[in-house]
Amino acid sequence: MRTLDSNKMGMKKPIKKMTISKLKKKVWELFSVYIRKRDCLETTGCASFGLCVTCGKRYHFKLLQAGHFIPGRHNANLFSEKGTHAQCYNCNINLRGNTLEYRRQIIQMYGEDADEALEHNANQIKKFTIPELEELQADLKEKIKLMEDLELWD
Repeated sequence: MRTLDSNKMGMKKPIKKMTISKLKKKVWELFSVYIRKRDCLETTGCASFGLCVTCGKRYHFKLLQAGHFIPGRHNANLFSEKGTHAQCYNCNINLRGNTLEYRRQIIQMYGEDADEALEHNANQIKKFTIPELEELQADLKEKIKLMEDLELWD
């Protein structure tokens, strides 16, 4: 408990401290928006529609998901920009990432050894700290704002 906050009845109650898991969830939500906007802009030139990295079909931004090349919520690839791309629900969930096509796309986008580098990182357990997550949160907010500012110029 850091500080006290008063409510309507004049009673003081503790302000809850942000936990790592809650902050990680907030950062993930921003990261997902960033990845989907980034890929929409890269694949179609507009932020409202984008192409699924694995099947190539066009979807509205809200129907795309931030799909990982390597699954896992605890590995070092969780917030990897090279290992996360816009995917449709079918490829990400029903086809469990559509990994064979995803691997082809990773190699095409980033080069021959990029898939192996991401696999190596997947073996690393990453324990995030609150300062790391707060910094990542601030960086993502800035990147999203820059993309939104670019949209206004189109």
